[in-house]
Amino acid sequence: MMAVTSSCKDKLGMDSGKYVRYTPEQVEALERLYHECPKPSSLRRQQLIRECPILSNIEPKQIKVWFQNRRCREKQRKESSRLQAVNRKLTAMNKLLMEENDRLQKQVSQLVYENSFFRQQTQTAALPATDNNSCESVVTSGQHNLTPQRPPRDASPAGLLSLAEETLTEFLSKATGTAVEWVQMPGMKPGPDSIGIIAISHGCSGVASRACGLVGLEPTRVAEILKDRPSWFRDCRTVDVLNVMSTGTGGTIELLYMQLYAPTTLAPARDFWLMRYTSVMEDGSLVVCERSLNNTQNGPSMPPVQTFVRADILPSGYLIRPCEGGGSIIHIVDHMDLEPWSVPEVLRPLYESSTLLSQRTTMAALRHLRQISQEISHPTVTGWGRRPAALRALGQRLSKLFFQFLMFFLHLNIFIPFVMELLITLCRGFNEAVNGFTDEGWSMLESDGIDDVTILVNSSPSKLMGANLSYANGFPSMSSAVLCAKASMLLQNVPPSILLRFLREHRSEWADSGIDAYSAAAVKAGPCSIPVTRTGSFGGQIILPLAHTIEHEEFMEVIRLESIGHYQDDMIMPGDIFLLQLCNGVDDNAVGTCAELMFAPIDASFADDAPLLPSGFRIIPLDSKSDASSPNRTLDLASTLEVGPAGSRPTGDHSKSSGSTKSVMTIAFQFAFEIHLQENIAAMARQYVRSIISSVQRVALALSPSRIGSLPGLRSPPGTPEAHTLARWICQSYRFFLGVELLKSVSGGSESILKEIWDHLDALMCCSLKALPVFTFANEAGLDMLETTLVALQDITLEKIFDDNGRKALFSELPQIMQQGFACLQGGICLSSMGRPISYERAVAWKVLNEEEDAHCICFMFINWSFV
Repeated sequence: MMAVTSSCKDKLGMDSGKYVRYTPEQVEALERLYHECPKPSSLRRQQLIRECPILSNIEPKQIKVWFQNRRCREKQRKESSRLQAVNRKLTAMNKLLMEENDRLQKQVSQLVYENSFFRQQTQTAALPATDNNSCESVVTSGQHNLTPQRPPRDASPAGLLSLAEETLTEFLSKATGTAVEWVQMPGMKPGPDSIGIIAISHGCSGVASRACGLVGLEPTRVAEILKDRPSWFRDCRTVDVLNVMSTGTGGTIELLYMQLYAPTTLAPARDFWLMRYTSVMEDGSLVVCERSLNNTQNGPSMPPVQTFVRADILPSGYLIRPCEGGGSIIHIVDHMDLEPWSVPEVLRPLYESSTLLSQRTTMAALRHLRQISQEISHPTVTGWGRRPAALRALGQRLSKLFFQFLMFFLHLNIFIPFVMELLITLCRGFNEAVNGFTDEGWSMLESDGIDDVTILVNSSPSKLMGANLSYANGFPSMSSAVLCAKASMLLQNVPPSILLRFLREHRSEWADSGIDAYSAAAVKAGPCSIPVTRTGSFGGQIILPLAHTIEHEEFMEVIRLESIGHYQDDMIMPGDIFLLQLCNGVDDNAVGTCAELMFAPIDASFADDAPLLPSGFRIIPLDSKSDASSPNRTLDLASTLEVGPAGSRPTGDHSKSSGSTKSVMTIAFQFAFEIHLQENIAAMARQYVRSIISSVQRVALALSPSRIGSLPGLRSPPGTPEAHTLARWICQSYRFFLGVELLKSVSGGSESILKEIWDHLDALMCCSLKALPVFTFANEAGLDMLETTLVALQDITLEKIFDDNGRKALFSELPQIMQQGFACLQGGICLSSMGRPISYERAVAWKVLNEEEDAHCICFMFINWSFV
């Protein structure tokens, strides 16, 4: 008991039962010292006594106790502030939940009324018709239920005001009413630590999402931020305000033209011609609502823009209400019709998914507001300010010591405004590369005969603001440009988050050190040349976390690739290579999240005029029910997808029943180059992106939860009568043309022949006799060699598996095969559907004859094949 009492006295600043009283001057001096060093060591406390004469009459032990009490009071103050903030948030969330409960009760009442009404209608319709008049009445009533074609809207000033009030009413009915049936977004549960109450539409036209949340900003500030859509919506290319009108009630009507980037190379971009109405309601709430003006007359209009698809924004907007104690309660509604008919059917889930709209638009707005609120309520203590001057001053040389210091300095993960600007710039640069708009200076180069990779060139002066490219001999280049190589591919049974984490953590599995070195040298002032294959490599990937966003698995990093090779042959190598990298969508539990990995080489000085050329990957999940192609398949879409009406592809439930998940992956890489090296850089870029595609496909196959052959039944021989007949024709034709048996022992009927062919050690595959031969059958060894399945086999053409030399040799032997009936091919190299090189000792090709002795197909047998 005595020990406890003594300890408590020390904590309270007592000594031998006496209080220690400090003068105001002493308290002021101690407070000043506390802000400089909250936890001084024993030597530091003694030094403080010597440096401050006013503290000379206080013992070091008493000063130690004062600092302990001061830290305790500071901790209590922070905890009290935190609890007050949590209490305010819970109060606001409780208000939101009560409003949501009222809305749900209204919706239940409406559904009960509709249910009783439909039940009466059903009973009335069940009564037998007694005369022609009753029949006519039923038909007439059915016609009245059809939705009529809306006449064009009046776009004159008076008409726009009427349309604005109608838009406001419709928006409020969606934000707080029952105009849309909202369901809770999967994986998003409301609570004190959540971003808000997130819901998506169910059964309405188009796609819609809604969010309700609390932000620590005033309503006018919230409206100002949300109106500046390009600052927070990364898919927004531009918003142009073409006209502004004031209303008599103090509101404003704006006519806007907005363009959105396409998320992948396989779909066109979207644009919108819309009206935005801003007004203040009687209760002080601020409302910003908008809708498209596509069907208008007697007013301004926006003609269609080439390369863009005109989409519709249905009544949407923001309801911002002031909150007691500061801050705002905000309701966000996004409702769009993105015209999914204009994209290939397999991609239509991207434009029919309310979940994806919520992730990329609605929740992005709420996150951006919360990030700004966080910065205002917790100002940075680093002293960097709003510009990266301190970072550039420290970064004159990114030495190891600086790197270690900066890693410690940034460990707080503060999302400073500078990093936000970098993030938007990085995303915008990647979107520009993916879309390649002609008005930005992009032009397409001719293909090399294979349309899997698209090459664009931009030679506009604004693209490379500060790049100083030079010839290898040191003379300055007369002009410079940027080349972009891009492609898209469909992935199946590979979760985007897992694949992206692998690409981020295992860069050496897909990246080329020579290309990285070339890209890094291109943004520096100095000579650069064409990258070549090198014996050295880059190792020691070090990741520096600049920042991560609030409540969102998103990271901005600086990566240093340490050079462990020796390159004395040219001046391209900049030593260590630094990449600014953005990574998001790595959370396995997030639903419908787009996963992105973007990076750009940077100079250590972080110069304002240094070009930022982002490259990287974007993986967007697709809804499996929209496309029922076979599972366990990874294929290139660039040359095989066609835009067509819905229902043009076969449908089924096989994909869904086997747990198949699909996603579309977009790859884009940018290279700065000297204009006279365009042809060489284009060839290098094509080869590099194709190698990356092959690497990604191999990784995706390895990471797939159900790899090829892992599901029962996928590798059993086909049991159709056609397959048994084909197996018999293959053996008979081989014996007829070559004079020997294909199978060692043939006993039994056609079923045993098919099983023998299926289990044959050599790869057997048949291709059709068409202008563009495609494979129609392969045994198990052939499927292993091509890395595909029987269902996906028909999408592989014969010429696709051979390189240039192989194609020339094959085409020279085709006449002999058709005339003589067979040909023996020398050993060589071919490619699987995943792009992996395959070596074979020799191959035999023979013509397969049917019962009428007509040519049915050509069969190939690859002997002693193996992956290189």
